[in-house]
Amino acid sequence: MKFLSGFIALAGPPNVGKSTLLNRILGRKVAIVTPKPQTTRNRVLGILHGDGFQMVFVDTPGIHKPQTPLHKSMVSSAQAAFKEVDIMAVIIEMPRPDPPELPMILGHLKRSKRPSVLIINKIDKGPKQNLLPIIDDMRIRHPFKSIIPVSALNGEGVDRLLKELTTLLRPGPAFFNPDTTTDQSEAFLVSEIIREKIYLRTRQELPYSAAVTVPHIEEIPEKKLLSISARIHVETESQKGILIGKGGNMIKAIGREARKELEDFFGLHVYLDLTVRVDKNWSRDPKALRRLGY
Repeated sequence: MKFLSGFIALAGPPNVGKSTLLNRILGRKVAIVTPKPQTTRNRVLGILHGDGFQMVFVDTPGIHKPQTPLHKSMVSSAQAAFKEVDIMAVIIEMPRPDPPELPMILGHLKRSKRPSVLIINKIDKGPKQNLLPIIDDMRIRHPFKSIIPVSALNGEGVDRLLKELTTLLRPGPAFFNPDTTTDQSEAFLVSEIIREKIYLRTRQELPYSAAVTVPHIEEIPEKKLLSISARIHVETESQKGILIGKGGNMIKAIGREARKELEDFFGLHVYLDLTVRVDKNWSRDPKALRRLGY
């Protein structure tokens, strides 16, 4: 039997569960997940190794109408992925099956001319009879190879999805070693876990004005310790005050939750030094965006 492989884009509007689905498929966390839209800012690769095949999933930022240079960078990252993959997997959610971004996404599909599947996520959020009219409508709107209802949250339908995707793979090489599940660096994974805790802990617009960089990671084997220095970048002094919190309570809580997850992830004790820095209007400054990795 020939070995099968392919790159698969997970694409869709913001907050439809792309990262949750990727983590479910891989059986481990490689992408952060929050209830807030536009959590994913960078492309994240997740690699699934199977018997005679390798699927390389590309988790992309949600497609939306960009309002700032940061948003434009996110959408450009997603659109670039569409040109590089072999298969398009478009995700919508059953409770909101016709979002305003969908015509734009279907337009990208038509131009790409790549085989595509439609994933209807969050089928745990309502009665299953709601699926039939959605499936009928989407069959008319685009010639998807398959339309698969799933729940990324509980795993329902995910095995069927993987079987369908396997039929679309083509003979090709294994692009990554069998023990590799993501292409992201340790520094990126650390920054994303910290950013996830900021999203979960803070409200309103602050999460979207925060970025995280990790200038220093050092393992100290004799102490079974990982020493990490991380910076949280915000846009105003008032945001810095909110993020630090009264008596430092907010930044302590973010650090405590991030450190616990990092220790579970790396299997080491973690010393995490978190600082907050004001980079005025960084999300609207192209130079600052490049410096911060966007």
